[in-house]
Amino acid sequence: MNPAHNPSTPEPADIVGDNQIKSAEPSLETSRGAHLGALCFAMVLPTLATLLYFVFLSGSESMKGVYFGSKVLQFSFPLLWVLVVQRHRICMIRPKWDGIIAGLLVGLGIVATGILAYQGFLKDSVFLQNAPALITAKVTEMGLTSPSLYILFAIFLAVPHALLEEYYWRWFVFGQTRRITGVNTAIIISSLGFMAHHVIVIHQFLDNGWGTTVFFSLCVAIGGVLWAWLYNRYKTLYGPWVSHLLVDLGIMYIGYDLITFPG
Repeated sequence: MNPAHNPSTPEPADIVGDNQIKSAEPSLETSRGAHLGALCFAMVLPTLATLLYFVFLSGSESMKGVYFGSKVLQFSFPLLWVLVVQRHRICMIRPKWDGIIAGLLVGLGIVATGILAYQGFLKDSVFLQNAPALITAKVTEMGLTSPSLYILFAIFLAVPHALLEEYYWRWFVFGQTRRITGVNTAIIISSLGFMAHHVIVIHQFLDNGWGTTVFFSLCVAIGGVLWAWLYNRYKTLYGPWVSHLLVDLGIMYIGYDLITFPG
Protein backbone atom coordinates (compact mmCIF):
# COMPACT_ATOMS: atom_id res chain seq x y z
CA MET A 1 0.00 0.00 0.00
CA ASN A 2 1.23 3.49 -0.80
CA PRO A 3 1.97 5.68 2.22
CA ALA A 4 0.11 8.95 2.44
CA HIS A 5 2.24 11.89 1.33
CA ASN A 6 3.49 14.15 4.08
CA PRO A 7 5.45 17.25 2.98
CA SER A 8 7.59 17.01 6.10
CA THR A 9 8.81 13.49 5.28
CA PRO A 10 10.83 12.27 2.32
CA GLU A 11 9.19 10.56 -0.66
CA PRO A 12 9.60 6.79 -0.96
CA ALA A 13 12.79 5.89 -2.78
CA ASP A 14 10.95 4.02 -5.52
CA ILE A 15 8.29 1.57 -6.49
CA VAL A 16 8.74 -1.72 -8.35
CA GLY A 17 5.54 -2.99 -9.93
CA ASP A 18 3.70 -4.53 -7.01
CA ASN A 19 6.52 -3.66 -4.63
CA GLN A 20 7.37 -0.38 -3.00
CA ILE A 21 10.73 0.49 -1.49
CA LYS A 22 10.51 2.86 1.43
CA SER A 23 13.43 5.09 2.24
CA ALA A 24 14.03 6.59 5.64
CA GLU A 25 16.43 9.24 4.28
CA PRO A 26 16.04 11.54 1.26
CA SER A 27 19.81 11.56 0.63
CA LEU A 28 21.86 8.84 -1.04
CA GLU A 29 22.66 5.82 1.09
CA THR A 30 26.18 5.59 -0.35
CA SER A 31 28.68 8.06 -1.71
CA ARG A 32 27.72 9.70 -4.99
CA GLY A 33 30.63 7.91 -6.65
CA ALA A 34 29.38 4.50 -5.50
CA HIS A 35 25.86 5.35 -6.65
CA LEU A 36 27.13 6.38 -10.09
CA GLY A 37 29.31 3.28 -10.24
CA ALA A 38 26.31 1.03 -9.60
CA LEU A 39 24.31 2.81 -12.28
CA CYS A 40 27.13 2.62 -14.83
CA PHE A 41 27.56 -1.09 -14.12
CA ALA A 42 23.83 -1.68 -14.53
CA MET A 43 23.67 0.22 -17.82
CA VAL A 44 26.78 -1.33 -19.37
CA LEU A 45 26.36 -4.95 -18.23
CA PRO A 46 23.53 -5.95 -20.64
CA THR A 47 25.40 -4.53 -23.63
CA LEU A 48 28.65 -6.31 -22.78
CA ALA A 49 26.79 -9.56 -22.07
CA THR A 50 24.88 -9.34 -25.36
CA LEU A 51 28.09 -8.68 -27.26
CA LEU A 52 29.63 -11.75 -25.62
CA TYR A 53 26.90 -14.36 -26.04
CA PHE A 54 25.22 -12.99 -29.19
CA VAL A 55 28.32 -12.13 -31.23
CA PHE A 56 31.58 -13.55 -29.87
CA LEU A 57 30.06 -16.88 -28.76
CA SER A 58 27.59 -17.18 -31.62
CA GLY A 59 27.38 -20.82 -32.62
CA SER A 60 29.37 -21.93 -29.58
CA GLU A 61 28.25 -24.63 -27.15
CA SER A 62 28.75 -22.17 -24.30
CA MET A 63 26.39 -19.54 -25.74
CA LYS A 64 23.29 -20.71 -23.83
CA GLY A 65 25.19 -21.04 -20.55
CA VAL A 66 26.65 -17.54 -20.83
CA TYR A 67 23.21 -16.17 -21.76
CA PHE A 68 21.62 -17.74 -18.67
CA GLY A 69 24.46 -16.70 -16.37
CA SER A 70 24.44 -13.11 -17.60
CA LYS A 71 20.68 -12.89 -17.02
CA VAL A 72 21.06 -14.18 -13.46
CA LEU A 73 23.74 -11.57 -12.76
CA GLN A 74 21.80 -8.79 -14.44
CA PHE A 75 18.51 -9.34 -12.68
CA SER A 76 19.95 -10.13 -9.27
CA PHE A 77 22.21 -7.06 -9.09
CA PRO A 78 19.46 -4.47 -8.44
CA LEU A 79 17.98 -6.50 -5.59
CA LEU A 80 21.37 -7.03 -4.01
CA TRP A 81 22.18 -3.34 -4.30
CA VAL A 82 18.87 -2.17 -2.84
CA LEU A 83 18.53 -4.78 -0.10
CA VAL A 84 22.16 -5.21 0.96
CA VAL A 85 23.85 -1.90 0.14
CA GLN A 86 21.02 0.60 0.44
CA ARG A 87 19.31 -1.48 3.15
CA HIS A 88 15.73 -0.83 2.05
CA ARG A 89 12.82 -3.17 2.57
CA ILE A 90 10.27 -4.11 -0.09
CA CYS A 91 6.54 -3.95 0.57
CA MET A 92 3.68 -5.13 -1.63
CA ILE A 93 1.23 -2.68 -3.17
CA ARG A 94 -1.82 -3.27 -5.31
CA PRO A 95 -2.02 -2.78 -9.09
CA LYS A 96 -3.45 0.49 -10.36
CA TRP A 97 -6.02 -0.01 -13.09
CA ASP A 98 -5.50 3.43 -14.58
CA GLY A 99 -1.83 2.55 -15.09
CA ILE A 100 -2.68 -0.84 -16.60
CA ILE A 101 -5.19 0.72 -19.00
CA ALA A 102 -2.65 3.36 -20.02
CA GLY A 103 -0.09 0.61 -20.61
CA LEU A 104 -2.58 -1.34 -22.73
CA LEU A 105 -3.33 1.70 -24.86
CA VAL A 106 0.34 2.55 -25.37
CA GLY A 107 1.22 -1.07 -26.15
CA LEU A 108 -1.64 -1.55 -28.58
CA GLY A 109 -0.75 1.72 -30.30
CA ILE A 110 2.88 0.68 -30.75
CA VAL A 111 1.97 -2.83 -31.95
CA ALA A 112 -0.64 -1.57 -34.41
CA THR A 113 1.79 0.97 -35.83
CA GLY A 114 4.58 -1.60 -36.11
CA ILE A 115 2.48 -4.30 -37.79
CA LEU A 116 0.90 -1.84 -40.22
CA ALA A 117 4.36 -0.54 -41.14
CA TYR A 118 5.64 -4.10 -41.53
CA GLN A 119 2.76 -5.39 -43.65
CA GLY A 120 2.36 -2.22 -45.66
CA PHE A 121 5.99 -1.37 -46.40
CA LEU A 122 8.84 -3.01 -44.48
CA LYS A 123 8.14 -6.68 -45.21
CA ASP A 124 9.18 -6.50 -48.86
CA SER A 125 11.54 -3.55 -48.53
CA VAL A 126 15.30 -3.38 -48.82
CA PHE A 127 15.50 -2.70 -45.07
CA LEU A 128 14.54 -6.29 -44.21
CA GLN A 129 16.03 -8.03 -47.23
CA ASN A 130 18.59 -9.92 -45.12
CA ALA A 131 16.32 -10.49 -42.12
CA PRO A 132 14.65 -13.81 -43.08
CA ALA A 133 17.94 -15.69 -43.55
CA LEU A 134 19.64 -14.09 -40.55
CA ILE A 135 16.73 -14.58 -38.16
CA THR A 136 16.26 -18.17 -39.32
CA ALA A 137 19.95 -18.91 -38.75
CA LYS A 138 19.95 -17.29 -35.30
CA VAL A 139 16.83 -19.00 -33.96
CA THR A 140 18.10 -22.33 -35.31
CA GLU A 141 21.36 -21.70 -33.48
CA MET A 142 19.32 -21.09 -30.33
CA GLY A 143 17.56 -24.42 -30.77
CA LEU A 144 14.18 -22.92 -31.77
CA THR A 145 13.74 -25.33 -34.66
CA SER A 146 9.96 -25.66 -34.62
CA PRO A 147 6.99 -23.28 -34.38
CA SER A 148 6.06 -24.65 -30.95
CA LEU A 149 9.54 -23.99 -29.53
CA TYR A 150 9.55 -20.51 -31.04
CA ILE A 151 6.14 -19.74 -29.55
CA LEU A 152 7.24 -20.94 -26.11
CA PHE A 153 10.31 -18.70 -26.32
CA ALA A 154 8.10 -15.80 -27.45
CA ILE A 155 5.90 -16.28 -24.37
CA PHE A 156 8.99 -16.37 -22.15
CA LEU A 157 10.26 -13.09 -23.62
CA ALA A 158 6.88 -11.40 -23.51
CA VAL A 159 5.80 -12.37 -20.00
CA PRO A 160 8.52 -13.02 -17.37
CA HIS A 161 11.43 -11.52 -19.29
CA ALA A 162 9.55 -8.30 -20.12
CA LEU A 163 8.66 -7.91 -16.44
CA LEU A 164 12.29 -8.44 -15.44
CA GLU A 165 13.42 -5.87 -17.99
CA GLU A 166 10.92 -3.34 -16.64
CA TYR A 167 12.08 -4.03 -13.09
CA TYR A 168 15.67 -3.60 -14.25
CA TRP A 169 15.44 -0.57 -16.54
CA ARG A 170 12.51 1.38 -15.17
CA TRP A 171 12.53 0.53 -11.45
CA PHE A 172 16.26 0.36 -10.88
CA VAL A 173 18.09 2.26 -13.61
CA PHE A 174 15.49 4.99 -14.14
CA GLY A 175 14.49 5.12 -10.47
CA GLN A 176 18.05 5.39 -9.16
CA THR A 177 19.11 7.83 -11.90
CA ARG A 178 16.11 10.03 -11.14
CA ARG A 179 17.39 10.49 -7.60
CA ILE A 180 20.47 12.39 -8.85
CA THR A 181 19.32 13.96 -12.14
CA GLY A 182 15.61 14.61 -12.10
CA VAL A 183 12.86 12.92 -14.09
CA ASN A 184 13.42 14.09 -17.67
CA THR A 185 17.16 13.45 -17.70
CA ALA A 186 16.65 10.07 -16.05
CA ILE A 187 14.11 9.10 -18.71
CA ILE A 188 16.60 9.90 -21.48
CA ILE A 189 19.60 8.23 -19.83
CA SER A 190 17.75 5.04 -18.88
CA SER A 191 16.14 4.79 -22.32
CA LEU A 192 19.49 5.12 -24.08
CA GLY A 193 20.91 2.44 -21.79
CA PHE A 194 17.92 0.24 -22.59
CA MET A 195 18.53 0.82 -26.29
CA ALA A 196 22.26 0.03 -26.22
CA HIS A 197 22.15 -3.76 -26.10
CA HIS A 198 19.31 -3.80 -28.64
CA VAL A 199 21.66 -2.13 -31.13
CA ILE A 200 23.75 -5.32 -31.19
CA VAL A 201 20.73 -7.60 -31.55
CA ILE A 202 19.14 -5.51 -34.28
CA HIS A 203 22.37 -5.26 -36.26
CA GLN A 204 22.85 -9.03 -36.07
CA PHE A 205 19.30 -9.68 -37.28
CA LEU A 206 19.19 -7.10 -40.07
CA ASP A 207 22.79 -6.60 -41.26
CA ASN A 208 21.63 -3.86 -43.61
CA GLY A 209 23.95 -1.00 -42.72
CA TRP A 210 24.19 1.11 -39.61
CA GLY A 211 21.54 3.55 -40.81
CA THR A 212 18.86 0.87 -40.60
CA THR A 213 20.20 -0.35 -37.25
CA VAL A 214 20.20 3.15 -35.77
CA PHE A 215 16.63 3.80 -36.96
CA PHE A 216 15.19 0.67 -35.35
CA SER A 217 17.34 1.18 -32.25
CA LEU A 218 15.90 4.66 -31.80
CA CYS A 219 12.44 3.08 -32.00
CA VAL A 220 13.50 0.94 -29.03
CA ALA A 221 14.66 4.05 -27.18
CA ILE A 222 11.30 5.72 -27.80
CA GLY A 223 9.64 2.66 -26.29
CA GLY A 224 11.91 3.07 -23.26
CA VAL A 225 10.88 6.72 -22.96
CA LEU A 226 7.18 5.83 -23.03
CA TRP A 227 7.59 3.06 -20.45
CA ALA A 228 9.67 5.26 -18.14
CA TRP A 229 6.99 7.95 -18.45
CA LEU A 230 4.27 5.42 -17.61
CA TYR A 231 6.23 4.21 -14.60
CA ASN A 232 6.89 7.71 -13.34
CA ARG A 233 3.28 8.78 -13.94
CA TYR A 234 1.50 5.84 -12.33
CA LYS A 235 4.17 4.70 -9.81
CA THR A 236 3.83 1.05 -10.78
CA LEU A 237 5.42 -1.38 -13.22
CA TYR A 238 2.15 -3.04 -14.22
CA GLY A 239 1.41 -0.51 -16.98
CA PRO A 240 4.89 -0.55 -18.55
CA TRP A 241 4.99 -4.34 -18.25
CA VAL A 242 1.68 -4.80 -20.07
CA SER A 243 2.82 -2.40 -22.78
CA HIS A 244 6.22 -4.09 -23.08
CA LEU A 245 4.55 -7.52 -23.17
CA LEU A 246 2.34 -6.52 -26.10
CA VAL A 247 5.24 -4.99 -28.01
CA ASP A 248 7.39 -8.10 -27.54
CA LEU A 249 4.55 -10.29 -28.81
CA GLY A 250 4.20 -8.03 -31.85
CA ILE A 251 7.92 -8.25 -32.57
CA MET A 252 7.91 -12.03 -32.16
CA TYR A 253 4.94 -12.25 -34.52
CA ILE A 254 6.92 -10.39 -37.17
CA GLY A 255 9.90 -12.65 -36.54
CA TYR A 256 7.66 -15.71 -36.93
CA ASP A 257 6.44 -14.37 -40.25
CA LEU A 258 10.02 -13.99 -41.49
CA ILE A 259 11.39 -17.34 -40.32
CA THR A 260 11.59 -20.49 -42.42
CA PHE A 261 11.45 -23.49 -40.08
CA PRO A 262 13.07 -26.79 -41.11
CA GLY A 263 10.62 -28.98 -43.02
